This record gives sequence, structure tokens and C-alpha cells, in this order.
Amino acid sequence: MKHMGKEKNIFKRMGAYLKEVRGEMKKVTWPSKDDLVKTTIAVIVISLFFGIYLFGVDFIFARIFRRIGSFFH
Repeated sequence: MKHMGKEKNIFKRMGAYLKEVRGEMKKVTWPSKDDLVKTTIAVIVISLFFGIYLFGVDFIFARIFRRIGSFFH
């Protein structure tokens, strides 16, 4: 019989948790469509910039180390 009480307690706690989650989600301020588009574009542009930058740095270092390595062959 104790087992049944424990299950009920779990369901009560789950219900209380979900009720709290619902309350917190009502407090969330979601971004406007305009803000969402602007920040998405900013993330894409910055990601492309750093991707190209890191590709260039990697390419330059690879050439430098290849030349250094060729001296020891």
C-alpha cells in the first residue's frame, strides 16, 4: 500500500512542477518578428565572417608549416 501513496506523491509533484513551468512561461517576453529577423541575420553574418577568417588563418599556417616541413625532408 505504501507504493501507491508514493506514486500519488510523484504525480502531485509532477503536477505542481508543470503548473510552475506554465506560470514562468507566461512571464517570458518573446522577441518581435523584426527583432528575430535582425538577430538571425546578425548571427549568420558574424558566423560567415569568422568562418572565412579562420579558414584564411588555417590556410596561411598550413602553408607556413608545409614550407618548414619541406626543409627537414
